[in-house]
Amino acid sequence: MNLTIILSHFFAALTLWMHPVHVSVTEFNYNEKDKALQATVRLFIDDLELSIRNKRKDQMLEILEPKGGLKTDDLVKEYLLEHLRVKLDGKPQVIHYLGHEIDDVAIVCYVEIEKVRKFRAIEIFHDSITETWEDQSNLVHVTYKGPIKSMRLMQQNPSGTLVFENK
Repeated sequence: MNLTIILSHFFAALTLWMHPVHVSVTEFNYNEKDKALQATVRLFIDDLELSIRNKRKDQMLEILEPKGGLKTDDLVKEYLLEHLRVKLDGKPQVIHYLGHEIDDVAIVCYVEIEKVRKFRAIEIFHDSITETWEDQSNLVHVTYKGPIKSMRLMQQNPSGTLVFENK
């Protein structure tokens, strides 16, 4: 089974227990052909909605059907780009938000960093949902020229660095 199917089953299983854990999964994959670092960010819709509601001080906001001229993509993009940052070899990168899709109880966001030739270290700051749930874990997996490397980012440690050997 590939990781996407496993994660989909994982998120579905959590809803059976009214999802008592607060977790997101972010997967970065280097695309050699496009020279881009592409990522999916998978968040529980209800947690994201609550975080955006609190930030906007609008407890009636529904992110999947916003009113008042708001658009789901704009709300998600604004939130995600505020809570996810990447540095390659110490240099801040521009993250492009590409869009989202709904997968059962999760929202899957797609982002990309263009013009990535090579890097040795990736530093990721990811504090999504930690302002709402102090037990939020943001699991990050990076695939770059070798086996997957992972880290768990939380409220107390919202950033981490992974180092890759040059090949």
